[in-house]
Amino acid sequence: MLGRREVPENLWIKCPETGEMVFHKDLEDNKWVIPASGFHMKMPAKARLTDLFDKGEYEALPQPKVAQDPLKFRDSKKYTDRLKDSRLKTEQEDTILAGVGKVRGVKLVAVVHEFNFMGGSLGIAAGEAIVKAFERAISEKCPLVMFPASGGARMQEGILSLMQLPRTTVAVDMLKEAGQPYIVVLTNPTTGGVTASYAMLGDIHLAEPGAEICFAGKRVIEQTIREKLPEGFQTSEYLLEHGMVDMVVKRHDIPDTLATLLKILTKVPANDVSAKSKNGAALPVAANA
Repeated sequence: MLGRREVPENLWIKCPETGEMVFHKDLEDNKWVIPASGFHMKMPAKARLTDLFDKGEYEALPQPKVAQDPLKFRDSKKYTDRLKDSRLKTEQEDTILAGVGKVRGVKLVAVVHEFNFMGGSLGIAAGEAIVKAFERAISEKCPLVMFPASGGARMQEGILSLMQLPRTTVAVDMLKEAGQPYIVVLTNPTTGGVTASYAMLGDIHLAEPGAEICFAGKRVIEQTIREKLPEGFQTSEYLLEHGMVDMVVKRHDIPDTLATLLKILTKVPANDVSAKSKNGAALPVAANA
């Protein structure tokens, strides 16, 4: 008898909302959105950057060199081993990827969390990468767009992880002092210390449909207050209804929405990104919005 051929586990993806099985290539081609239900799956950081920038072209910012395991942390597994596993899984050095490029002709720096790298947690490497990205946006005189997807601070780095909250907050303030817009696109999930810092400090906050956005999770709150929370609590739509985010935007519409907003904030005519003055000189893109 011939043995059954082994099928890779990730060949078919199950929709968490409807249970529909979707072929992985179809899901990737649809920007990791389930075609029938419209459910927004977690999107890999590299795919996010490629999809965002015009023609998928951008300059990747280098990963900063930092101490790998300053606390020599170990629980059921060495922290260094967890890092190795995540790097093998994601082909990234840490959770943050950043790039400089154009979105519908508008130059910007984009910073993206990779949730599959230890839950997108914020540690020394991620904090340093975020600060460097803000510094690059300031030097380039261009906006910065953040795509958080995180469980919060990285527990294996203790207080050194928590230090990244004020560091990144200062970086946000520096960009704003430079007169450049900062837009946050909240994705699923955005929680913990990331929500308590740079993820909620944008000039404008967009959110993908159905994203969980909170500090403490629903289950933790319910166990603490011993009450049932409202339906849809801590979702993008709930936060929009209560004034915590400005827009809920489908993933396919994010590049166009960002470009429109940034043209307004940087005072670039919507129909002409490279606006010209009467003598043909380029008008300044950077302006105090």
